[in-house]
Amino acid sequence: MSNRYIISLGGSLIVPDEVDVNFLLQFKKLIESEIKKGKKFILITGGGRTSRRYSEAAKKLGDLESVDLDWLGIHSTRLNGHLLRTIFRKHAHERIIKNPNKIENANEPIIVSAGFRPGWSTDYVAVLLAKKYGAEAMINLSNIDYVYDKNPKKFKGAKPLKNISWKDFRKIVGNKWDPGLNLPFDPVASKLAEKLKLKVVVMNGKPLSNLKNLLSGRSFKGTVIE
Repeated sequence: MSNRYIISLGGSLIVPDEVDVNFLLQFKKLIESEIKKGKKFILITGGGRTSRRYSEAAKKLGDLESVDLDWLGIHSTRLNGHLLRTIFRKHAHERIIKNPNKIENANEPIIVSAGFRPGWSTDYVAVLLAKKYGAEAMINLSNIDYVYDKNPKKFKGAKPLKNISWKDFRKIVGNKWDPGLNLPFDPVASKLAEKLKLKVVVMNGKPLSNLKNLLSGRSFKGTVIE
């Protein structure tokens, strides 16, 4: 990996139900220790439970267009992004990147990004940032250990995959993105990542020692898609 690490931080880790203060404290400690070693990071935040709560409430309050629900999700990711930028205030660029097509003149060790516009997942934003910053790989932190060949919640015989090609992965997730989908990586982002020959590591953010192993070049638990 290059010196600039792209990490997509799933909202399920930031706000599994309430804001996970303990996780964020440990995440801050780990990232700051890696900064001291000369590493730099782009952190893209998901919406988590905040997004789902607003969407659920909005649906009960009236008939909405899908674009309205999408905007609720986008603003949830931005709220989490502001929280993260506040946590890393001493090390982070002063503004959150909303438009991945506009590169800020940011030399700080941490850049925070979030959702951009309807139809774009944070996975897609992360892939675009990897392209813009010339990163060869990105890390997708969520609440799952591996990508499976089938949905493990529906199929008892689902097998964890340590390595998979983009071609085979895209057969699993399909080609269309919807904000309500619960997939390890956005299908549209997957198509672009395959085109860019980008390596994506899907792994559980807990325990954070797993991420530390990856950043240190040691063996880790997760799925490598390339």
